Amino acid sequence: MVDVDTSNVNIDFIPNDFWKQCKRVLKVAKKPDRKEFFDFSKVTALGVVVIGGVGFVITLLGQLIGL
Repeated sequence: MVDVDTSNVNIDFIPNDFWKQCKRVLKVAKKPDRKEFFDFSKVTALGVVVIGGVGFVITLLGQLIGL
């Protein structure tokens, strides 16, 4: 077992820093417009189809080879 010395670690700043980062992200974030949403949806759907196709081909080859 490894003995870790945590006596000099300050945990108090972690939640405050986390909330500051969350607030910053929410200030910068915006709701996508219709075109941006559909573009993102098309790219996501294409990724799902490609990954599903690759998985299907791998499964098919595995069954043909007899793995």
